[in-house]
Amino acid sequence: MDIKSATFTLSSPMVDMCPKDTKPEYAFIGRSNVGKSSLINMLTGNRKLAKTSSTPGKTVLINHFLINNEWYLVDLPGYGYAKRSKKEVVKLEQMINGYILQRQQMVCVFVLVDIRLEAQKIDLEFINWLGMSSVPFCILFTKADKLTRNKAAQQVQAYKQVLSETWEELPPMFVTSSESKQGREEVLNYIGQINSDLKNG
Repeated sequence: MDIKSATFTLSSPMVDMCPKDTKPEYAFIGRSNVGKSSLINMLTGNRKLAKTSSTPGKTVLINHFLINNEWYLVDLPGYGYAKRSKKEVVKLEQMINGYILQRQQMVCVFVLVDIRLEAQKIDLEFINWLGMSSVPFCILFTKADKLTRNKAAQQVQAYKQVLSETWEELPPMFVTSSESKQGREEVLNYIGQINSDLKNG
């Protein structure tokens, strides 16, 4: 899939205020500091689209970006950021859960995971919650350029083994790097295939 246009549309504090539109939506979420904004910018080919910051946890709203006037890329707040108050954490959780469970246009959640780390409890809990809620999702391993190809493959295999303990069927997985653009074509083609299936379905 070629990205011809990518424009910021709207920031919403709750699902009810998201765009009144029926275009398919693909949500991106991950633990704070997983490199979400950089990945979004890499996928869309626009380095200034999502605001990157050296301070993790900057995204606090549901951000919609319209891609090719055909579908939305949705940037969700990160989870697990320790420097938030309990009240803020609850508010963000309600916003994220509300969007994921209530937004009918949302067709897939991309869960971003740092490939350098072993499976984190907070990520596994979120992934299991998606599964129990019957929400379609993929796993995007980020920062693959920080490891050798062999080490990256080992990390993915280790992650699969952990998931296999509780999952009969594993979700689609993509290895990505915002630096080298690894995985860009695969992720965009995956989205393109779903869009095509939706149109023809």
